[in-house]
Amino acid sequence: MGIGERSGIPHLTPALSASRGGEGVARPVAKSVVSSPCFAYRRAGRSERKVAVPFSSVDLLQALSAGLLVGSAYALMCIGLGIIFGSMNVINFAQGDFLMLGMYAAFYLTAGYGVLTFLGPYGGPIVAAFLAGPIVFAIGWVLHRFIVARVTGAGVAQIAGAGAYGQILVTLGISLILQNGGLILFGSTPVGIRTPLSRQSWEIGDVLLNQARVVSFLFAVALAGGMYLFLSHTRLGKGLRAAADNPQAAIYMGIDVDRAHRIAWSAGVGITAIAGGLVATSQTFQPYIGFDFVIVMYAGVVLGGLGSNFGAFWGGLVIGVVQQMSTLILPYQLQNTAIFVVFLLIIFLRPQGMFGRLSERT
Repeated sequence: MGIGERSGIPHLTPALSASRGGEGVARPVAKSVVSSPCFAYRRAGRSERKVAVPFSSVDLLQALSAGLLVGSAYALMCIGLGIIFGSMNVINFAQGDFLMLGMYAAFYLTAGYGVLTFLGPYGGPIVAAFLAGPIVFAIGWVLHRFIVARVTGAGVAQIAGAGAYGQILVTLGISLILQNGGLILFGSTPVGIRTPLSRQSWEIGDVLLNQARVVSFLFAVALAGGMYLFLSHTRLGKGLRAAADNPQAAIYMGIDVDRAHRIAWSAGVGITAIAGGLVATSQTFQPYIGFDFVIVMYAGVVLGGLGSNFGAFWGGLVIGVVQQMSTLILPYQLQNTAIFVVFLLIIFLRPQGMFGRLSERT
């Protein structure tokens, strides 16, 4: 093997160039050192480091779309909790358990007792989710009338045991009763609402959209818009807002504040129950599932701004997007960690939330 044939070593190769006299003179011509294997390896390494990412653009779009679809259900839950807190200034620790009641109400209307089987596997689960709202609305009305009203409202401020401490104890007690009562009535076996939509997807390019979640997204957005119009343009909705802004002045204007609070409480738990019925079409559940969602609800409400229903909707959407996007770089078990990181950042940078107000109500 000649010197010019050795590989991997910078070398000189003689090349003949013709002179004026026609004699061939051997002139050494150096090969470029850039073409050597070691330099090519370093250059390739630098280019790979520039473009190396743990996920592709398709994964990014898939996570973003999934976050928006999941976040719409979270947004509906946050609106329900936001109505209660904004109207009554009550921290309802049982909100997740009313979500659980909505899931089981929708389940027994379809798969359990088969009341809505005549609507088919496509329409039945959606109608059942909406019927879960009035059912839980009635339960919430009774609970507020005989229990929650004892520690809330304009006339209980000076009563011993009322106020924030009494509200926390009462809502925690309701939560424990609903959880353990659900365990006795429904059992501990996870159940779900099986629908063809939850097993099918629409394909848009390389992105897959679960059909059940797309339908839930459309109905959640429509219901959120309907609640916004109700609270902004109806006499009853304006009465709820007046009772929330200044209960004493609302009493002077002839508004029944206790009735307004009862409606707000019942509507809040009813809307959350509808969200639960929609979520039940895409995942299994059991009586203790409410705890998993109540954390998400409070994070979304505070993120959007306490007392702002519009902010609660966007807060829920943001929570859904952050949760799904975090799975691109974090293990599935740590997706809620990303929610609280963003939550703490928003609290640190903007304490009133995205759409909240710094000033207190007078």
